[in-house]
Amino acid sequence: MAYLEISNLSIQFPRSPVPVLRDVTLRIDKGQYVSVIGHSGCGKSTLLNVVAGLLPATAGGVLLEGQEVNTPGPDRAVVFQNHSLLPWLTVTENVLMAVELTVGRKMSKVQRLAWTLETLALVKMTHAKDKRPGEISGGMKQRVGIARALAMQPKVLLLDEPFGALDALTRAHLQDEVMRIHADLGCTVIMITHDVEEAVLLSDRIVMLTNGPNARVGEVLEVSLPRPRNRIALGAEPRFLAAREAVLTFLHDRHAAPTLTAA
Repeated sequence: MAYLEISNLSIQFPRSPVPVLRDVTLRIDKGQYVSVIGHSGCGKSTLLNVVAGLLPATAGGVLLEGQEVNTPGPDRAVVFQNHSLLPWLTVTENVLMAVELTVGRKMSKVQRLAWTLETLALVKMTHAKDKRPGEISGGMKQRVGIARALAMQPKVLLLDEPFGALDALTRAHLQDEVMRIHADLGCTVIMITHDVEEAVLLSDRIVMLTNGPNARVGEVLEVSLPRPRNRIALGAEPRFLAAREAVLTFLHDRHAAPTLTAA
């Protein structure tokens, strides 16, 4: 049995004549880093919301360790493109709140604070633990958002374009941090992205969706690059280049972005 299984999943909204997603099936092993990529409107975030329990399936469903997923739960933590930190709380308080609402119920006050600081250390944000969101950069805010998700000790970490709003240099640094955290913790990750190189750099598998509506899994690419990965060294690595070319070919040659025509 797969650790996370998406079976014959279809999503259709009430006012839509056709499904957003149709018959999506995917099996993910424990500890895998899986990216989902496709053009805008293909249902990537919709798929993530179903796995998160934020959206019910029209048909099919999701199993996590054999248990049906139909509501949100602390076993699945989501990091959105917008960090969604509470501006009146400090960095520590933002993460501590998540701890207190989930795993912290079985911890003492001292243990809750210690675990909060430990997760901030994972994302290298201990130095800013007493600052408020308005006092730190966008990349630092996203680090805190990732720490908050990790503090819940989730079985699956769900990333919805977590680097999309960042500048290129900050994005690269944070991608490296996520690779390190994934290696250290062995967590299972599903990431939504538009960035082909990001998907190849970070992932064990890349799930490519066809254009929506009626989107489905068009192809799944196994990324055979050894870990740990170094973005500089991979620049001329034949396997990296081949994987990137395979994804680009799927997206731009076989499933080009849909175009709008004038009425």
